Amino acid sequence: MIDVEIELEIPFHDVDAIRVAWHGHYAKYMEIARCKLMDKINYSIVEMEESGYVWPVIDMRIRYAHPLIFGQKFKVRATLTEWENRLKVDYVFFDAQTDKRLTKAYTIQVAVEKTSGEMQYASPPILLERLGVSI
Repeated sequence: MIDVEIELEIPFHDVDAIRVAWHGHYAKYMEIARCKLMDKINYSIVEMEESGYVWPVIDMRIRYAHPLIFGQKFKVRATLTEWENRLKVDYVFFDAQTDKRLTKAYTIQVAVEKTSGEMQYASPPILLERLGVSI
């Protein structure tokens, strides 16, 4: 499994009136971790487009067990768990000091051929190459 872990801190502009991170910001934190994950295999957003594919998120699930609060330092671990026909990335949010698990989530993306707009039913060879998987 390929994974990365990032550490972030909840800024004031991400919280509501009771200093809890707004639920919509979790997608942003996941995106930051996912970008680092894809950088790790040299297949960033730019490289995806240059290879002729875009990878829209088609499904996302988030399970909020414990809130993130203003000033809290937390970690997001992103793990690539599927790649044959789609990209599935699992995320786990942890408190940076206690390692308490706070949130679990996943995203699913599919390859879409950039010029035709056609969804691909198998991951393109360029992704498998970047992962070091035999074609």
